[in-house]
Amino acid sequence: MKKLYTLMAVVLLASMILTACGGTPAPTTAPETPAPATAVPPTAVPPTETPKFKVGEVTDLGGVDDKSFNASAWQGVTDAISQLGVDGKYLESKDQSDYAKNIQQFLDEKSDLIITVGFLLGVDTATAAKAHPDQKFAIVDYTYPDCYPGAEEGKTCGSSTDLPNVRGLAFQTDQAAFLAGYAAAGMTKTGKVGTFGGLPIPTVTIFMKGFEAGVKYYNQKHGTSVAVLGWDTAKNDGLFTNNFSSTDDGRKFAESLMQEGADIIMPVAGPVGLGSAAVCKETGKCWIIGVDTDWYVSAPEYKEVVLTSVMKKINVAVFNTIKDAQDGTFTGGTKTYTIADGGVDMAPFHDFDSQVSSDLKTELDAAKAALIDGSLTVDGVLSGK
Repeated sequence: MKKLYTLMAVVLLASMILTACGGTPAPTTAPETPAPATAVPPTAVPPTETPKFKVGEVTDLGGVDDKSFNASAWQGVTDAISQLGVDGKYLESKDQSDYAKNIQQFLDEKSDLIITVGFLLGVDTATAAKAHPDQKFAIVDYTYPDCYPGAEEGKTCGSSTDLPNVRGLAFQTDQAAFLAGYAAAGMTKTGKVGTFGGLPIPTVTIFMKGFEAGVKYYNQKHGTSVAVLGWDTAKNDGLFTNNFSSTDDGRKFAESLMQEGADIIMPVAGPVGLGSAAVCKETGKCWIIGVDTDWYVSAPEYKEVVLTSVMKKINVAVFNTIKDAQDGTFTGGTKTYTIADGGVDMAPFHDFDSQVSSDLKTELDAAKAALIDGSLTVDGVLSGK
């Protein structure tokens, strides 16, 4: 029995020694969970900007700052730039040979709307429009069809048919010029008033025709005989400088009309007329009636001799056309602006207002109302009907 206890003690001791030698086993630990990867945001793609609507203006001779129809058209474009957010650019035509290549440059630049300014661009605009039927055009002071018997399409006329991708912008400036002629007849001290044009083209002679009709109507109303120098509708004949750029010619023509007795002159020749205004200012012997824009505003250096102006609101017509083209309502054909819709009008008398009698102002208001309602017409007065 004693031996058994001794044996058990030896076994227990050996077990304790073995455990001590083996050491305590390392505790089992769960594998570490890797930290979730940080998500990399996708590369931001900048929003695609809608390309701006592009408008190109091809000027007629005289330059974009002619204080007349080129400048008025460009004002319409700049108004669209600020109000509609379009891109606008102009190309000046120094010579008639520039028309086609300026139009082509805007075609190459993929302009959304090409605006050409003036009667002389009629053929080149039509040629380009027919070659590019998906391109939108507008032309100031011209309409289609324009071919006449004996005219050769593409050379002496633009198109024998309507052009659906071209909007012709026309103005009944004879109505506003009628009022100016009436005012001139009522204000002249010499009994003679004068006019001259740049070129003998319809968009020029329409002013002269209306001016003559206004003077004639005044004479009918008052039993006077105020004479118009420089234009005769019955003979279809008048004075023309044959350019729209020489202010020297403007001076010469004004001096000639003054020598014949005219004390109020309406030059229909773009910047050429500024030469006439300079003569009136220097001599103090004549007053000027501006055209296209209100010269009191556009040529303030001559405001002391500007009696009034025959306004053709090209800027409004151009702006409206750009807006229509941009919003998808553009149509070709002809859009004619009249005295009824305010597209043409006579400018205020400004500094001369106090010199214009209340009776004359009342008569002018009555004449304007009659032109609007159609009871008075330029052709009717000129024909004596």
